[in-house]
Amino acid sequence: MRELQGTGKGMATANHPVEEVRALQRALYVAAKQQRQRRFHALYDRIARPDVLRRAFEQVRRNKGAAGIDGETLEAIEAYGVEKMLEELRGLLETGRYRPQAVRRVYIPKPGRLKERRPLGIPRVRDRVVQTAAKLVLEPIFEASFLPCSFGFRPKRAALHALEVIRKEVNTGARWVVDADFADFFGSLDPDLLLRLVARRVSDRRVLRLTRMWLKAGVMEDGMSVASMTGVPQGGTISPLLSNIYGHALDALWAKEASHLGKIVRYADDLVILCRTESDAKQAYAWLQVTAQALHLKVHPDKSRVTHIGDGADGFDFLGFHHRMVRSKKYGKLYCHRWPSRRAMASVRAKVKAIMAPRFRLPWPMWEIVQELNPVLRGWGNYFRWGQSTRKFAQVDSYVHERLAMFDSRKRGKKGRRWTELHTYAWFKGTGVHVLSGSVRYGTAATASASTPSESRMRENLTSGLMRGGWQGAS
Repeated sequence: MRELQGTGKGMATANHPVEEVRALQRALYVAAKQQRQRRFHALYDRIARPDVLRRAFEQVRRNKGAAGIDGETLEAIEAYGVEKMLEELRGLLETGRYRPQAVRRVYIPKPGRLKERRPLGIPRVRDRVVQTAAKLVLEPIFEASFLPCSFGFRPKRAALHALEVIRKEVNTGARWVVDADFADFFGSLDPDLLLRLVARRVSDRRVLRLTRMWLKAGVMEDGMSVASMTGVPQGGTISPLLSNIYGHALDALWAKEASHLGKIVRYADDLVILCRTESDAKQAYAWLQVTAQALHLKVHPDKSRVTHIGDGADGFDFLGFHHRMVRSKKYGKLYCHRWPSRRAMASVRAKVKAIMAPRFRLPWPMWEIVQELNPVLRGWGNYFRWGQSTRKFAQVDSYVHERLAMFDSRKRGKKGRRWTELHTYAWFKGTGVHVLSGSVRYGTAATASASTPSESRMRENLTSGLMRGGWQGAS
């Protein structure tokens, strides 16, 4: 920048709206880190700043997403005029006339469990912009307090970092695992308790009122308005931050009361506790049940358990991976390995089948089918390659090969796979489809991109955009 002094170019770069927003975030983060008991005021005006709103819209546009209950799409807003829309939002915020509308509820299938669906609340685009602006301002303040055991939807932290902590902890002797699952975590968050937790670091009444309005906005399902008495809707851009604020209460209580029992690893609503003795694991599970109840959460009795993995006879699933002790052929010792879980395998097979099974796609040329398959396979493989996934990758390749062969046979009016006649492995590779075999990486998972999310959280990550920060300083 120094060589540009006097030209005006350096100043233009320094005053770029993105850099101004990052400078604001850094200042808030440093202040919150240095003064851990400080409650911040005068944040509402920062949320309504033109550069913050513009940055928020850029993130919303990059994350795409559907329209809310008003039917207004991103394309419609761009046709209307982005600057005009942002100026209107700013005016509503500054005059106190902004009112969020109810979110549009849709249901998406849970990965690997096709019969189960997850509710997703889609705010209208304008509400997503204001929520993202609030996240840009509030996130640095709370990020300064969040503990290292939390990995979900946080800048510069990812599922693979949590998996690496588990691997190291298990390999150093923590062979008793509390595998816990909360029943309807996002839908169970108590709004009054959540507001009190937000108020621990925010004293600006207008920001607290704004948060309360989002929590009380309600949902619209099949054209009918349904009041939302508890929880935060999955899909809102502010929801991951609010859920982490709530989850931090659990993390802080664990650090204060029960950290001697073991190490907790939490990714949003998924968590495990790694202990060294059966007694510690049972005490940790009992503590978790009591503490969850105090926080108005419920540990799912059928999906939570205490298990011993020391002999390799049992394992546990976490963040899409199955974790199990496996004896090394070279050293003769047991080490913690991980590979795609049954649910993860079922999920990718279902996606592949959904692309190639419909009969209306038979007229499509093979390259169009491959073009649709490759992003699915590449995204799934990029996450699961950080583990001992060689066999599972070969199974997926075999399944894709089979589906492509059956698709091509049907196009030709034939039956079967015809492996020896036409659909050989050379034919399979010649289609240009992404092959998973050979892409496994056995290095440290923490060296992977911090923006690589768990497969079951991809939709939430795309919605929240939390991994695309850049403001966070050293803690």
